Amino acid sequence: MTYVLSASAKANKMDTEMVESIDVTDDARSFSWAVDSAIRSETGSIFGESRVRSFASLVDSAIRSSSASEADLGSSPSPVHAFASAVDIRTVAARLFTVSELNVATNNFSFDNKIDAGGLDVVEYRGELIDGHEVAIKRVKTWLNLFGKSEFALFSRLHHKNLVGLVGFCEQKDERLLVYEYMKNGALYHHLHDKKGSSVLNSWKMRIKIAVDVSEGIQYLHNYASIIHRNIKSSNILFDATWTARVSGFDFAVGTFGYVDPEYFHLNVVTEKSDVYGLGVVLLEILTGRRAVLKYGAKDYVCTPIKSVVDFAVPVILAGELEKILDPRVGPPDENEAEAMELVAYTAIHCVNLKGKDRPTMADIVVNLERALAICESSHI
Repeated sequence: MTYVLSASAKANKMDTEMVESIDVTDDARSFSWAVDSAIRSETGSIFGESRVRSFASLVDSAIRSSSASEADLGSSPSPVHAFASAVDIRTVAARLFTVSELNVATNNFSFDNKIDAGGLDVVEYRGELIDGHEVAIKRVKTWLNLFGKSEFALFSRLHHKNLVGLVGFCEQKDERLLVYEYMKNGALYHHLHDKKGSSVLNSWKMRIKIAVDVSEGIQYLHNYASIIHRNIKSSNILFDATWTARVSGFDFAVGTFGYVDPEYFHLNVVTEKSDVYGLGVVLLEILTGRRAVLKYGAKDYVCTPIKSVVDFAVPVILAGELEKILDPRVGPPDENEAEAMELVAYTAIHCVNLKGKDRPTMADIVVNLERALAICESSHI
């Protein structure tokens, strides 16, 4: 059976998941207003991918706009000052923390509370606030490329069940800290690829549900805020306490080896279709249980060809032999599940086309994956 991606799209499936309105005072143009203005001016069409810009460029534009407007009112703050005045509780629905609060929350950033390293400049910790809420605290050494500022300015205003929510922010002396919702059940990468695996993922229905969750989160970023994530990968997909998958990792990294859009190497530009490629790799991981990169570089001075899950899976899927590469830990799919997995597989190989123009939009991907989930669920009725 051959599947063709739907030409129609669920363009605005956002109703109750849309950003909540925020009251802003009339002291001057608020930073949040400037961000909204920058987003609107840069996106003539909600689906115009060629006009989508990165977090950094949007926020930089908003900072300049906010600074200029305050200068018109008789002050001349620097962009950093403009941001600082804008992140008063008056403009965004997130908390401004002190270092002492976060020291207490993490037991002085103890090693036992360390979650993960997000790169050379980022370390993450689990913390518990004084009100008992668990949070993840990202410790940033520098504001490289407006890293923390753009996250705080934009993500404190974005609310979606499939995005990890930003709780607050701290900038005090040499500390740069971002506070997020704590995702109790870890990352998809570990559940798929740790030696023991995870029993939670031992159902095809659950795996397709994860795919739907992730695709809806990315669609929200693209279609509501015209934001390109830039680093979609299984370690940036986290599970909350109810095992809902949420997209995280908004850190300006332009992809990770094995997930990077091939066009980026030639054009040095990321687009919405770069996120689509990364999602395609994640879908292949979900189907096969294999890592994005299967073989690395060299061993004992003998060059070993690098092989990816794309190289491994795509030819087999195109040959109509998907069942040969499905993750054996889940067990053979029944008739309906097999049809659903085939739809996911064909969606995945469209996503990893070498050329961005040949990849589907996120809206079409969501339609296909939701259809696959409905087919799978029909076998459990």
